[in-house]
Amino acid sequence: MLTIDDYLKLPEGVRVELIDGVFYDMAAPTTVHQMIGQSISYILLDYIKDNKGKCVPFIAPTDVQLDCDDKTIVQPDVLVVCDRKKITKPRIVGAPDLVIEVLSESNWYNDVFRKHKKYQNAGVREYWIVFPEQLKIQVYNFEKKMEAVEYSFKDKVPVAIWDGKCVVDFSEIYEEIKFLL
Repeated sequence: MLTIDDYLKLPEGVRVELIDGVFYDMAAPTTVHQMIGQSISYILLDYIKDNKGKCVPFIAPTDVQLDCDDKTIVQPDVLVVCDRKKITKPRIVGAPDLVIEVLSESNWYNDVFRKHKKYQNAGVREYWIVFPEQLKIQVYNFEKKMEAVEYSFKDKVPVAIWDGKCVVDFSEIYEEIKFLL
């Protein structure tokens, strides 16, 4: 079984996640993937700044030692951490409050199944899966219920960790990326 020590020994530039002691390769993200993640992170950052919040948004590749053990390091596409004690110089230690994964063909299984369960069990409060090809978003509010609420790229998606006061307007994101679809 692999550990964080094995992860840290990898050569610079190798893209993998360590989940329950197993490495999973990660391909470089597409331009659509990056544009979506970037747009979401800007919206979250603006909301935090405008409200003088203490939460901190991050984008990939930021290492998250999810279970506070030595067997899982993931790199969510976008994440928000509200407990600053979890933020260390090398990585986040513990569950973020919000995790957003933008699906790629190469990683969809990990995001939809493996990491979904890991995030839920680790204490992530809210998990979004963005499906660029299908133009949909699944939102899991683990604090309230286990089933996803599904949105489209025509919708404004409320951020539950902030009681819906922050919304991500996916119609605006769609306008930015539609030339690539």
